[in-house]
Amino acid sequence: MRDWLIQLRKERKLTQQQIAEGAHIDRAYYAQIESGTRNPSMAVASQIASFLNINTFLFFSEHLSEPFTLALRNSPIIVAHCDLDLRYTWMFNPHPDFKSEVVIGKRDDELDHNEGTIGLMKIKRKVIETQQSIRENVSFPLSDGLITYDVFAQPIYNDVNKLIGVATVSTELLT
Repeated sequence: MRDWLIQLRKERKLTQQQIAEGAHIDRAYYAQIESGTRNPSMAVASQIASFLNINTFLFFSEHLSEPFTLALRNSPIIVAHCDLDLRYTWMFNPHPDFKSEVVIGKRDDELDHNEGTIGLMKIKRKVIETQQSIRENVSFPLSDGLITYDVFAQPIYNDVNKLIGVATVSTELLT
């Protein structure tokens, strides 16, 4: 099951039919993609992702290269992408307080409202405004205490060099 896809559809109050039409595919095919009984081709994943304004690679995140996955899983590193509205379109290895399937489609301030989320959103906005990379420390009150991350944020461009969002790599700092 692609629970993250089902949740995203329901949060946006869309039907399977609406997404299928928006992606120019059959509703039954979309239902199979959602249930995990079929995997979309890269082209179909791209069509669905474009309609939902998410990263195409969400459909294939379970197939990330093994060395990348082994190196980062359970590490103090979080990798994420967001769109120009600061809504997450992809995330890998989130803090245990969050789950990728809950984060997708949301902004930081919709997940929690604190100095850390406000600071992270300011960094992302500055990257969008300046189209320059930024590196800053940001502290978040989480279930295991106040956690400080070294956040590196950079612009993301599409294949015609148009700004489409921000990529962040956040590394937990030992205090």
